[in-house]
Amino acid sequence: MELRDRVAVVTGGAKGIGFALAQAFLEEGARHVVVADLDQAEVDAAAASLGERATGRAVDVADRAALAALVASVEEAHGPIDLFVSNAGIGTGAGVDATDEVWDRIWKVNVLAHVFAAEAVLPSMLARGEGYLLSTASAAGLLSQIGDLPYSVTKHAAVAVAEWLAITYGGQGITVSCLCPQGVRTDLLANAMGISSVETVVSQGLLEPADVAASVVQAVREEQFLILPHPEVAEYYRRRATDPDRWLAGMARLQARILGTLDGTPQA
Repeated sequence: MELRDRVAVVTGGAKGIGFALAQAFLEEGARHVVVADLDQAEVDAAAASLGERATGRAVDVADRAALAALVASVEEAHGPIDLFVSNAGIGTGAGVDATDEVWDRIWKVNVLAHVFAAEAVLPSMLARGEGYLLSTASAAGLLSQIGDLPYSVTKHAAVAVAEWLAITYGGQGITVSCLCPQGVRTDLLANAMGISSVETVVSQGLLEPADVAASVVQAVREEQFLILPHPEVAEYYRRRATDPDRWLAGMARLQARILGTLDGTPQA
């Protein structure tokens, strides 16, 4: 899909990867981009900085009715949605001790929000015989997330949702992509571990949100399903599939390095 003259919606769009995506779409000539996020002041500020072809909407993606209302209002104001980017996501930093409330919230935001978005936007897309669904999962959805069980589980599920949508609707004019970045310099990553700790452990370093957005624009143009801004993730994914015992042992060693970095233990 070429983005020129297209209408796009980006959830989690007030900052980080979402904002970078909105900015990149506009630079590619999108007719209008709607930035959706939780805080009205933040989406207003984001939309204002993006210019007159952008608007902001406060919405909780965990609310099925709110997402349906968002889609309806965008279609009424700007016409059919060509590209819906379900990008909002959260982390927990929890393990097996995560409470029911934590599980419920992250399941709705990281998984069901993709389902709710598809439910809301697909009828119009199917009627036109074209449309694009792009969801942000994570490399954790292909591999795992050290230190965050609910995040790892829900990002795996997010990949599964995208796969199912591609299988089910790909023959009806619907294109589906799933974005699975590794380390990106965002508030989510900083809050989870601290940027300096991540940079110490991840030898490949961190990408900027703009780098991820550039990868997405190219992938959307080529209509590829799996978007890997960190190309090395494909090799990690292959190793996980072909030799899971060795991969698990390697992940355990990586966890020990990360935990050692965080608590100040010297690392070899």
